Amino acid sequence: MAELMNCPNCGALFVKTNLRDVCEKCYKEEQAAFDTVYTFIRKKENRTATIFETAEGTGVEEELIIKFIRTGKLKLAQFPNLGYPCQKCHTIIREGVLCEDCTKDLRSELSAFEKDEERKKELNERDKEKGAYFSVKKF
Repeated sequence: MAELMNCPNCGALFVKTNLRDVCEKCYKEEQAAFDTVYTFIRKKENRTATIFETAEGTGVEEELIIKFIRTGKLKLAQFPNLGYPCQKCHTIIREGVLCEDCTKDLRSELSAFEKDEERKKELNERDKEKGAYFSVKKF
C-alpha cells in the first residue's frame, strides 16, 4: 500500500510505493546515475572494477551503487570484483548483510546466549522443585 512521506534525498513530499523509495525527481536522477554506472562497468576494461573504482570513475556515490546492488538492479555475477561492505566489519561481500566470519560469530554468540538462558531456566525449575523460595527483608 502506498504511503505519503518525505523523500530521503531532497525532502520533497511524495507517495512511496513498493517500486520507489524516493520522489520522482530523485528517481530520475538515480536512473541517470544507474545508466552511468552500468555503462562504465559494461566496458571490457572496467568489468573487474571494484565499487571504489566504479564510484571514482563515474562520479556516482558508493552508497548509491550499493543500493543498486542490494535492490538487484546490478547483478554481481557479471562483475567479479564488485561487492559491498559487511554491515559489521566492512569486509567486501557479494550477498547478504554480513560476511561469513561475522555470521559465524553472531551464530556462536546466539548459541551461547541460548545455552545460558536454558541453564537459567533449569536452575529456576530446580529451585521451584526444592521449594527454595527466599524472601528478602528490607531493613
